[in-house]
Amino acid sequence: MEKMRMESVDMTKQNVNKIAALFPNCITEVLDEEKSSPEKKVYKKVINFDMLRQMLSGDVLEGGEAYEFTWVGKKRAIVEANRPIRKTLRPCPEESVNWDTTENLYIEGENLQVLKLLQESYLNSVKVIYIDPPYNTGGDFIYNDNFTTKKKDYDEESGVYGENGEKLFKNTDTNGRFHSDWCSMIYSRLLLARNLLKDDGAIFISIDDNEVENLIKICDEVFGRENRLAILVWKKKYTGGKGTSTFADYHEYILAYAKKIVSLGEISMARPDEEKGKFVLEDEYLEERGRYYTRPLKSNLDPRPTLVYPIELPNGGTVTTQWICAKDTYEQLLRDGRIEFKDSKSSKYPVYKKFYESDGGGKVKIPSFIEISNNNEAKEELKALFGIVQTRDLPFQTPKPTKLLELFVQNFSGDGDIVMDFFAGSSSTAHATFNANFKDGKSRRFIMVQSDEGNDLRGSEYTSIADFGKERIRRAGKAILEEGGLLSQGLDVGFRVLKLDDGNMNDVYYSAGEYQQNMLSLLESNIKSDRNDLDLLFGCLLDWGLPLSLPFNTEIIEGCSVYLYNEGDLIACFNENIPDSVVRAIAKKQPLKAVFRDSSFSGSPAKINVGEIFKMLSPDTSVKIM
Repeated sequence: MEKMRMESVDMTKQNVNKIAALFPNCITEVLDEEKSSPEKKVYKKVINFDMLRQMLSGDVLEGGEAYEFTWVGKKRAIVEANRPIRKTLRPCPEESVNWDTTENLYIEGENLQVLKLLQESYLNSVKVIYIDPPYNTGGDFIYNDNFTTKKKDYDEESGVYGENGEKLFKNTDTNGRFHSDWCSMIYSRLLLARNLLKDDGAIFISIDDNEVENLIKICDEVFGRENRLAILVWKKKYTGGKGTSTFADYHEYILAYAKKIVSLGEISMARPDEEKGKFVLEDEYLEERGRYYTRPLKSNLDPRPTLVYPIELPNGGTVTTQWICAKDTYEQLLRDGRIEFKDSKSSKYPVYKKFYESDGGGKVKIPSFIEISNNNEAKEELKALFGIVQTRDLPFQTPKPTKLLELFVQNFSGDGDIVMDFFAGSSSTAHATFNANFKDGKSRRFIMVQSDEGNDLRGSEYTSIADFGKERIRRAGKAILEEGGLLSQGLDVGFRVLKLDDGNMNDVYYSAGEYQQNMLSLLESNIKSDRNDLDLLFGCLLDWGLPLSLPFNTEIIEGCSVYLYNEGDLIACFNENIPDSVVRAIAKKQPLKAVFRDSSFSGSPAKINVGEIFKMLSPDTSVKIM
């Protein structure tokens, strides 16, 4: 039986194989010094980049300059993104909510490593990604928000000094050492994040002036300039602002990119607010003719006498002002049922025009300048949720408002879609997903990723950002259920907690290609003693590329615990010395995949017998051992 790989996918190897399929003449072999020994030479496939560049060009290439965006450490960031790791995600049911039934995930751990582990289970699976990464301000934040490279390291890597130690140029504070580490940090993560997006998916990234120009160039490279949807400006505050002595800083940016803009299609947005002309996240009006939104008929154009005439109201009154259309056009709209009157007590303007989606009138676009909510409202939201009185007592001073994030969640994802945030912070994105599902009745799922970094969070009872974020999700879910009553029944407001940890295998474990005959004596106990069956099960899910949020149950067969994941996508049994009768019972269920521990069988003859049982009873089942 085949051995479980028990490490994240080797992205470099996958990429080499893809290139080999297209350009076999660009592949050569070199000695693998890490795996070779005096007794045995091991070779690996590598790319002849000079040949590949020539294959992709119609001109003879002899070197030279090219337009590109680069920085010290960029190549290392690519290598790091592709390098496999031997880590796992350990289930934590005691910190979860509705562990058995929820399809939401909260993953605690360093996000680059988590993204690597999710490459197979969630490849091309995520509809919307929103992240609010560190802005590289150098500020005193509870997470690392200063990515300035140490001057000595930067000088050595960028070639500031010549062979004889002479300084080649002056390295001032405006040079790249204040940006290189940040660029490498975000670049490697975006490379992996793109793999997770569906073809019709989109990513939204908040950023400020410190790194916006670098982030635009990085995103243009990773996602393609042709897939840039917009560079949005969000008005985050209405007073104050640091800025300069001349300008007050009231805004941030949100970069929006599609995975493949041709697959994204046209987005039907939420209707604008009639009173302010801003976008709100309420359902469009619905009638037999279809969805529509309304706008005031009153005109704000320069005075035009032909647009001024009286309109009779249903209550007998009359309103005379300048309207957006001439009187004959208004009368036709009235006959067509496209005029709606509203109570003047509850609405500033009593006469509205209907814009239907069916005839193109309801295709509303998000403005590039967004005035939805602000930082103060986000703080008030957290204060109300946690019962905090003073703003200064908030662990987070710059949370994102859920209304802002709902704009992207609700309009760019739908029923059953996955929303992801791998800089989860205070879990605003998870909260926004709950709100969006409550408002439109859809069943979006989320994946939040947050490291356990953070100090005492400004004196609060929470010891890390992750602890605070998980508690926010618990409170947000409870609040929605209490507010919604019967309307909220069926909403998934739970989440499974998984924590990044070293792999389940002992240090003596090697990947399949590294086994040698003289290692057999070291493999008597290859699984760590502190790992339970649930740890092993979720390790197998990652290795086999199965989603981590599906339901599973446990069945006891002749004293052996048998785990049935998603009704037979995977069946696992990790008992010692499993009898043939239990193996037959498992095989009769005809799972797609089955996995056992290496120590589940007494020796090679027993393993061969297991293989024969499955060949006879379930020949299509893929069987592995760990």
